[in-house]
Amino acid sequence: MKIDADISLRKLEIFIAFMANGNIARTAEALGLSSVSVHRALHTLEESVRCPLFIHKGRNLLPLPAAQTLLEHSLDAVDVMARGIDEARKTAGVGQGRMRIGTLYSLTLETVPRLVMGMKLRRPDLELELMMGSNQMLLDKLEEGQLDAILLSVNDSQIDMHRHQVLPLFEDDIFLAAPASSQLDIHAEADLRDFRQQKFVSLAEGFATYHGFQEAFHVAGFEPDIVMRVNDIFSMLSLVQAGVGFTLVPGRMKKVYENSLQLMKLAEPYQMRQTIAIVFNNNREHDPNLLALVAEGRMYSRDSGVGHVAPMR
Repeated sequence: MKIDADISLRKLEIFIAFMANGNIARTAEALGLSSVSVHRALHTLEESVRCPLFIHKGRNLLPLPAAQTLLEHSLDAVDVMARGIDEARKTAGVGQGRMRIGTLYSLTLETVPRLVMGMKLRRPDLELELMMGSNQMLLDKLEEGQLDAILLSVNDSQIDMHRHQVLPLFEDDIFLAAPASSQLDIHAEADLRDFRQQKFVSLAEGFATYHGFQEAFHVAGFEPDIVMRVNDIFSMLSLVQAGVGFTLVPGRMKKVYENSLQLMKLAEPYQMRQTIAIVFNNNREHDPNLLALVAEGRMYSRDSGVGHVAPMR
């Protein structure tokens, strides 16, 4: 037999509550509904089942044996559905004791530790799982449901604003990085045309800084001589330290490398900024774990004092 479309889980829950409380007034009070809403739910349920469930005795509504039979199966149906929803949420990692965060390698120096420490104070029992990768890989993992939230450069990503929430954290300038032996004037601004004869190392395609790297040299009017591409920013800067070549790097790396590399701000035609943000799916915006991350993100953006931060959409 085909189940009537008007038989909803909500009506079954009201029916179960009525059978437990014995009358409409107590059921309405227990559920925070009006008596009219309870009576309507029971009446339409009876119509949808297509057999009598109650009889009126004075002002009271008394269940018939058919109602007792329906109650047994309704309890099973609601219980099975509740467990199914719980298992689905566990599979998706929603509201559970584990949260999967994706991040750019460069954000593990300061931003991620700050956010993680704040999260642990807010939700001490929460287990955090960290995955590092390129902008594109992080977006793909978010789309596939393998990550709950990601931290990346939104300037270098195709973010679907209809599907995602974006919380900007800070903006970061891009610098020219050279080996310490290069003897550059680090107080001057770097005109990339002056470095046409230099060798360069870069991140692979899909990484945040790769896009800016390509755009800057397009403005400079020449193709850089790239001798090596790597898959993380720390390996790239190690190659620069070893004298393999020059590169472009976000300013957040300065604190670690300012004594072992020469870092020059780019001249005005090549200047660019990365907006670093937390991104997650719209349908997860009420997840308590994500709400805690958003709260920490807002504190970080307020306290960082790095550039101008746009408000959350």
